[in-house]
Amino acid sequence: MFDYETLKLIWWVLVGILLIGFALTDGFDLGAVILMPFVGKTDSERRVVLNTIGPHWEGNQVWLVTAAGALFAAWPVVYAASFSGFYWAMLLVLFALFTRPLGFDYRSKLENPNWRVRWDWAMWVGSFVPSLVFGVAFGNLFLGVPFTLDETMRISYTGSFWGLLNPFGILVGLVSVTMLTTHGAAWLMMRTDEQVFHRSRTAAKNFAIAYLVTFIGAGIWLWLGIDGYSVTSIIDPNAAIDPLSKTVEQNNPGWLANYALHPVMLSAPVIGILGGIITFVAASSNRSGFAFLGSSLMIAGSICTAGFALFPFLMPSSIDLSSSLTMWDAVSSHKTLGIMFIAAIIFVPIILTYTLWSYIKMWGTVKVTDIDSDPHGLY
Repeated sequence: MFDYETLKLIWWVLVGILLIGFALTDGFDLGAVILMPFVGKTDSERRVVLNTIGPHWEGNQVWLVTAAGALFAAWPVVYAASFSGFYWAMLLVLFALFTRPLGFDYRSKLENPNWRVRWDWAMWVGSFVPSLVFGVAFGNLFLGVPFTLDETMRISYTGSFWGLLNPFGILVGLVSVTMLTTHGAAWLMMRTDEQVFHRSRTAAKNFAIAYLVTFIGAGIWLWLGIDGYSVTSIIDPNAAIDPLSKTVEQNNPGWLANYALHPVMLSAPVIGILGGIITFVAASSNRSGFAFLGSSLMIAGSICTAGFALFPFLMPSSIDLSSSLTMWDAVSSHKTLGIMFIAAIIFVPIILTYTLWSYIKMWGTVKVTDIDSDPHGLY
């Protein structure tokens, strides 16, 4: 079995992969529903959008549950601090997500146009709000979260929900929204035709540009306007939960220091920007597969950019720097990480194989004629 230090690094990578997996899969169905009222001008066209994601949206959300479970098992203090600090934000996301299964199941049960339009906008809220809040949460990590730890590892949080809605947090939230909406537009390009395809193509180009502007803008703001964190005392890579044993300083360019120390990490923002350019060019030339590849690169590059910049921090504290949580000192025991790793190498390939099989078996273009010919058998 791997030593403790290696397992900590492995689980930092694995949780990152889970977050990317969630954004890649659930991201396109969140983005598709955000676009649904705009690319679907008729009821049948909006049902086309819903049925492109109908076979997959429930399974896609499992990635979020898995990531949360891995966070709890690998970094229990981070789990506790984040669910305390972002409690109301998470409740907002949870209640927003409630509208999605209800909307999928009940939207088309009645022929009443007003009934269907109300559910369309309820599902839009249920897709837009999580997309925005996830980004806002990431943005606030760079600013620091107002919490402290005492000597018994009890967490005291002094912030509020409204404090999360600061300008930089909202900007990163817009990065998330534009990124996922672009991904959804690229997905709809692959799975639809006629008018829905053409409107999705236009949306993919517009939101790819919006993503590039917000992503680059957030990077410049982080570089010039926000002091990063750095660990100034040596952290024992073999230590268990002991966040208060280190010394942390706030300085500039703390969040960019890793890119200077490890230039290979610069590939992450480059991939994100390149993905946006690929999506725009591919959408302009009606290459839906390449557009989806580009939007996938956007997502992977953006999440890796944030992860590389924060490393080794997981949840910095804005009011007590030494309470900041890192992947070295807010982690579970060696045995726990080892057991989890064995479970992961067994079950993750099985899940990936089944997921790929389901996408292959349920692939195809959804057309308005399909909806009209089976009005009661589809979403």
